[in-house]
Amino acid sequence: MSGKTLGTIALALLTTLSTHAAEYKIDVAHSSVLFKVLHMGINTVTGRFDSFQGSFEVDPAHVENTKGSAVIETKSINTNNAKRDNHLRGDDFFNADSFPEIRFVSKSVRNVNMADSTCELVGDLTMRDVTKEIVLKVKGGAIIKDGFGNERASFSATGSVNRFDYHLKWSKMIETGALVVAPEVRLELAFEGVRKLEETPEKPADKPKK
Repeated sequence: MSGKTLGTIALALLTTLSTHAAEYKIDVAHSSVLFKVLHMGINTVTGRFDSFQGSFEVDPAHVENTKGSAVIETKSINTNNAKRDNHLRGDDFFNADSFPEIRFVSKSVRNVNMADSTCELVGDLTMRDVTKEIVLKVKGGAIIKDGFGNERASFSATGSVNRFDYHLKWSKMIETGALVVAPEVRLELAFEGVRKLEETPEKPADKPKK
């Protein structure tokens, strides 16, 4: 079955094939949590988290009541550099031993634009036991039946956070006065959710007439 463009979609904002509220589980194998940060004021370094989970619940009739959440394992940070990743796991940044999880919980949806399938998702992001409200700009993807008894939906989202707000405190500077790692961290998220479709019970076969 071919996909169709969604009118409104967020971490918890989808117009589903179903006619009632439905919950989707994030398919980690087909999703990504990326971040980008400026290095020494001249170049952007990209990293990701390899281990995360989450879900979103939507009701096409009441979009404003949609919900979503995600949990990211801090130790799974990956910038393709082992030395740098170990530093990021330490107390200068995430302190992964003491704070093993990053959490996001949605709170509301605003600025829905059905024409271009965009909206803003407002939620609480928690790192190192600090919770701050963030806004994600969301772009709708598609919804399909995958041929294996599942319904799948996708979306992408972008946003930014200031790492100092969450006590990711490392602030080494170079001679020009630029920070080695900039305060602003850009987020680039892409999620594919899956839910098992309810199977229609088979109609009992008629008993043979005697």
